Amino acid sequence: MDYTITFLPQNKTIRIKPGVTLLNAARRAGVKIPTRCDGKAACLMCKVKVDAEHLAALHLPTDAEKHKLGSLLDAGTRLACQAKVRGSMAVHVPEDPLKAAIRKQLERQQEEDDWF
Repeated sequence: MDYTITFLPQNKTIRIKPGVTLLNAARRAGVKIPTRCDGKAACLMCKVKVDAEHLAALHLPTDAEKHKLGSLLDAGTRLACQAKVRGSMAVHVPEDPLKAAIRKQLERQQEEDDWF
């Protein structure tokens, strides 16, 4: 059985087999999730946010995730390199800080242009 994973805010959806990590699913979908440790739960760069209603679509956190994330797990934060899929779900991928700053500046400029 395949599952559907939707990456937000990119709105990219992919069908994958059970047990695939969110990092590998994102790579297959063409969604960039940064990592330096190549999936060994060492760099903490691949943090993603999972809404409460979708947490059951992932296997329980690994010991590495528990150690690295601590209380962030309670807020739905998971390491994409460790979180393995067991159901269809949506995942929030944090926006790159530079891209976020550029997007916000463009939005402000558009608002100013619309004002006049």
